[in-house]
This record gives sequence, structure tokens and C-alpha cells, in this order.
Amino acid sequence: MTYEFIDLQVQDQVAVLRLNRPDTFNSWNQQMRSELRHAVGVLVADDNLRVVIITGTGRAFSAGEDVRGMKGLADIGTRGFRRVVRDIHNVFDEIEAMEVPVIAAINGVAAGGGLELALSCDFRFAASTAKLGLPENNVGLIPGSGGCSRLVRTVGLSTAKRLVMTGEMIPADRALDYRLIDEIHPPEQLLEAAMAFAKQLAARAPQALGIAKLVLNNCAKVDPDTARNFERLGQSILKKTEDHLEGARAFIEKRPAQFTGR
Repeated sequence: MTYEFIDLQVQDQVAVLRLNRPDTFNSWNQQMRSELRHAVGVLVADDNLRVVIITGTGRAFSAGEDVRGMKGLADIGTRGFRRVVRDIHNVFDEIEAMEVPVIAAINGVAAGGGLELALSCDFRFAASTAKLGLPENNVGLIPGSGGCSRLVRTVGLSTAKRLVMTGEMIPADRALDYRLIDEIHPPEQLLEAAMAFAKQLAARAPQALGIAKLVLNNCAKVDPDTARNFERLGQSILKKTEDHLEGARAFIEKRPAQFTGR
């Protein structure tokens, strides 16, 4: 597929997916949604992939859904609307579920669906100039693509209510206080920092990272006994991998491990 509003580059098993509609703050229309869905599908199917970075072009990470297209979404009827929204939900769910670490490099405004996209990622690095928020309340809506369900798990109930009900855009330092993001960097160093972290993760055992993500995501949703069963299942798989044997040998031989993903 040829992309107009997405730029996707993969080098040394690290993918950089860049939202590329800067004249609209990387807000998405129907075509951009389709391109994003296709690009994420390509990444999910790449068994050699180690890490993904998602960022934006220009002054924004993403302003979410293009407000100018919202009337068109309303006109398609409730069932059609749910179908369209399910498409974007599925993209975010794929990002959350894919068994490689995903880093959001939030280079500017992350609003509405843009913040919901970032919430589906495993790690969120932000530029010091970034602003984040869920302003759907300003147009009589709620965050409906994970902005409630993922947000409350990330920042807690009270903070989630404040962000959703006020619709306020908050600066990066406050987002860090809320644990909405993990790190702040100067704008010119953001992608470099995200890439350095990506390379650190890429050097780890891929199956161990993937299983860790899978187990941790599920542990957040279940009772402790079920969570420990997930841990045991995950460990039983990893104990049989070549990477586990390589890691043990490397430890004994006092050398860096060379993980292959097998």
C-alpha cells in the first residue's frame, strides 16, 4: 500500500511509524485511518520486528479525529458509526496486544484520539513543549476509543475523571506528575531518546519481551491467582527457548548475549 498520510521506516529491526498530516496537526480522516490500520497490520505481521516507535510530523503528535469530518461520521447512522469506531479501536487494540514494545514519542499536541493512540502504547516519551488532553467534552462527547478505559488504568479514577470532564490540555510536566507519560525530553532530543530506549529493548530477548508484555497486560485485568497462572504459563514457554539457553551461557561466560528470537 502506498501511504499519503503515514510514513513507515524499519531499520535494524526498529520501526518508526510517523503520522504525516502536519497541516491538520496529524488529525485523521478516513484515508489516514485506513493507512494507519494497514501500517499497524504490516508491523504486527513482521516476526523480525523488535521495537516500534510512533511519532508525528511537525508540531503535533496527533490531534485525533479531524473535527471537520465529524459531521460525516454523525450522518452515517449509529450502526455505521459503531463500525467506523470499531475499526480504529481494533488498531489501538492491535498496538496494545502486539508482542513487541511500542514507544509513543509525543513531539507536540496529543489530543483526543491522538492521546488515545499514545495510551495504547507501552511507553510514552514527551517533548517538554507537548500538551496532552481529551477535549471531546468541548463538542459534547466523551473519549470513546480507549480514552476512558485505558486512561483510568494509567492515571487512576480521580485524575481520569478530571481530565475527561474538564477537557483541559495539560503540559508535559503535569502529565508526568499524573503518570500519563514516562519521560520528558527537549524537543530536539525526543526522537533520539526514544530511539536509544528502542535499541536498548531491541538488544533484549524478543520472546521474553513479548511474553512479558502479554502477561503484564493480562495481569492488570485479572485476579492475583489467575495472574500467577499467566506468569507460570509464560515462563514454561520461555524456559524452552534458545534465547534462554544463550542468556544463561552468556551470563556464565561473562559476555553480552546474542539473542535471535528463537
